[in-house]
Amino acid sequence: MLFLKLFLIFTKIGTFNFGGGYAMLSLIHNETVVKNHWLTNAEFTDIVAISQSTPGPIGINCATYVGYTTCLHDGYPVWAAWLGSILASLSIMWLPFIIMILISRYLITHKDSKIVKDIFAGLRPAIIGLIAAAAVLLMNKENFGSPTDNPFVFGVSVVLFLAAFYFTKFRKTNPILLLFICGIIGMVIF
Repeated sequence: MLFLKLFLIFTKIGTFNFGGGYAMLSLIHNETVVKNHWLTNAEFTDIVAISQSTPGPIGINCATYVGYTTCLHDGYPVWAAWLGSILASLSIMWLPFIIMILISRYLITHKDSKIVKDIFAGLRPAIIGLIAAAAVLLMNKENFGSPTDNPFVFGVSVVLFLAAFYFTKFRKTNPILLLFICGIIGMVIF
């Protein structure tokens, strides 16, 4: 039953996603943390961090991890967890792949039509909203601490967040360098 649920959920996530992996994060969070309780917020945050640092699309990497860990948490053996990871990964891709094959010819021949332009103009704000929702989901107690429980950890976390944002956006600093620096700061301070 778990395998069917993984298949249906990740097919739904893949099918109704527009805007790439970051836009998909809020959908994955909703299904895996909120609805099915397969992961905690902390585990979800770890998935996002790991998925960004491993090769491949972030949505597929998340699906792979969720499929594997969900099966293990449900008591399945390791070989079944591998099947769960493969199933979740393929489930997130198969239907969007078929849909794109079917509509790509139309999109290529009609890319300059008003209808196609209007559709994409309507999708752009929704995509930005999904990406913003994913960013807000990651701003939780597990990542920033709590200003009431531990104000020092919260303050340092907010400063690191703002510094990383500033140096990425305005100074065009290499994100890998920022991750390295923030990791060292975290290791020293925490």
